[in-house]
Amino acid sequence: MNTTYEKNLSGAGMWSAVVGRGRRLRLTDRRGGANVGMLLYNALERHERYNMPDTLKGQYIFHLKQPYCLHSDMGRLLASITADSLGWHDTVCGHSDASLVLRKYGERNYQQAGNDWFRNARDCFLIELAKWGLGKKDLVPNLNWFSKVTSDAEGRLSFVEGHSKAGDQVEIRLEMDTLVVLNTCQHPLDPAAEYRENEVLLELFDGEPAAFGDPCLEVREENRRAWENNRDYHALRF
Repeated sequence: MNTTYEKNLSGAGMWSAVVGRGRRLRLTDRRGGANVGMLLYNALERHERYNMPDTLKGQYIFHLKQPYCLHSDMGRLLASITADSLGWHDTVCGHSDASLVLRKYGERNYQQAGNDWFRNARDCFLIELAKWGLGKKDLVPNLNWFSKVTSDAEGRLSFVEGHSKAGDQVEIRLEMDTLVVLNTCQHPLDPAAEYRENEVLLELFDGEPAAFGDPCLEVREENRRAWENNRDYHALRF
């Protein structure tokens, strides 16, 4: 596949764009230890967005990996995971906010450090959402690519350090025209004692949306039903 777009994300790594149906978005951890928080919205009807509960319960999973799918809150597929070197990505822990970053790492604001100030994922999401006419009411539980969080028998969550290594990748195929919003802030459960900046390569490739028999549709019956809803949605658009 030929790369049609690429961008190196460093620091907070805020980015948002409408990515066309069928295109593939690949993320590569450049240094190891990356985290990419991501939100997804139907580009044409932005009240439809990624739904964590439906994605998990519909596929009988706690975390995401290839060849599973990302479901919307209207019973359709926003994306499918087509490549994955890790086999575990968090989708239950949300994102950091200003109070969490202050408590963990201390204060380092823009007046003190310029562009090297300590950012948080919530504010980064809101900055990008505002570019598309969205705001606080549109924040929903996000994905955390490259991060692994496990649960014990009592439901206590534990962040797994060293999960992602330099060169690890994940690739998703967009199943409708999708507004993708992301940042590379640290995972909210990351126990690192110091504020750490990640570096992630983002690439886009041309492609086609899922077709009948695709592994992402066959892994669970719910995925195939959601894909059929996508098919009807696109057939009826004018």
